[in-house]
Amino acid sequence: MSAEEPEEPEEEAEDIRYFVRIGQTDLDGTKSVERSLTDMNGIGHRAARIIAERAEVDRRAVFGKLDEEQIDRVVELVEGYADEVPEWMTNHQRAFFTGETTHEIGNELDMTRRRDINRMKMIDSYKGVRHKRGAKVRGQRTKSTGRTEGTIGVNVQAIKEEQAAEEAEGE
Repeated sequence: MSAEEPEEPEEEAEDIRYFVRIGQTDLDGTKSVERSLTDMNGIGHRAARIIAERAEVDRRAVFGKLDEEQIDRVVELVEGYADEVPEWMTNHQRAFFTGETTHEIGNELDMTRRRDINRMKMIDSYKGVRHKRGAKVRGQRTKSTGRTEGTIGVNVQAIKEEQAAEEAEGE
């Protein structure tokens, strides 16, 4: 390398937002738009793809590198998702008290789910009773799976321990 060679231009620092805030959730700005949106409670892969498509944003683009206008369109579509899609694609259809169909995201989803489960417990519906007991709620098999207490059948380890204890007493 001689002193006369031109220096390589320094790379410009990339303008990237490391966190994008939607509602009360911070999304990772270093991931793609679709992957970052799926980190939010209430938004899955299909919803993230629809949001990116309707916002006219490349779903594989890095979320933090988008300009403010594109990010604002994505945020607007996330908050108004229930208005953009058919009723069957929302996650809270025909609410018990209001009859409205909404799509809950973030902490609101957790609160709504907890409130629904508590209502089922209070009225002693079948699902509420199953929730109270800590049993499976959605019709899963329970005869041979989901056991939380002791071993059914022969417990070889317990037998070996008993034999070792008896031998120790005998000596």
